[in-house]
Amino acid sequence: MGATFDFTGKVAIVTGGGSGIGEATATEFLRSGAKVAIAGRKADRLEAAAEKMRKTTGGEVFCCATDVRVQEQCQALIEAVVRHFGRIDILINNAGGARHAALRTAPVESWRQDMALNLDSAFFCSQAAYPHLKAAAAENGQAVIVNISSMAGNGGTTGCGGYSAAKAGLQMFTRVSAAEWGPKGVRVNAVAAGMIATPLAKANWAKTGFDANASAAATFPLRRPGEPEEVARAVLFMASDAASYITGETLIVGGGPTIKGMIDTDD
Repeated sequence: MGATFDFTGKVAIVTGGGSGIGEATATEFLRSGAKVAIAGRKADRLEAAAEKMRKTTGGEVFCCATDVRVQEQCQALIEAVVRHFGRIDILINNAGGARHAALRTAPVESWRQDMALNLDSAFFCSQAAYPHLKAAAAENGQAVIVNISSMAGNGGTTGCGGYSAAKAGLQMFTRVSAAEWGPKGVRVNAVAAGMIATPLAKANWAKTGFDANASAAATFPLRRPGEPEEVARAVLFMASDAASYITGETLIVGGGPTIKGMIDTDD
């Protein structure tokens, strides 16, 4: 992708890096020259993903089993990566997930877990990483955080109230942290993913009988669900020098706007 997308010498952390968008993002960073640390709760899944990445990219991958809902474990993650690689240049807060429930019946614990996994985790990891990112920016001119949000954070999704609220909060956290940390050279942006055909999503679609292709064809201008790699490339852009004057923004990767019309415009 050219020198603008050359991450040689950079160290990136990707939470939720053992599958889906996180795995795709970590793989893209490795292909672009970065050293990568992946974090997730299941050590065996992380190592399996890391081994696949090593074989396909030849890059250096460090695994760190972490529950990002726990502040102390986030701090330990950052310290482990610094001990292993000596620095941190890029943090990708990708860990997330939704619990499905109507607001009128949703258990309080479900709400709290949505907040912990999708919002608290980004705060914990970013706060812990900030001193190291600031040091990297002082050396190289900039360091980067990219938060993985969702289109649910823009328009909301019924049945996923906690998730939607958490992702909206994540986008505001992105704006405020960008404003506070920009003077030190740390850029903070978000990528809001739409309907993405991750392995977990496809398993859930099969379980519920949801036809993602038909739904996308009926509503999205690009007429299909997205692939994890398509989100990953947007993340790489936000982390790259090509986005060096962009901070505090949310980039939607969702197959186009869903706009209702009044006449037939199909040619």
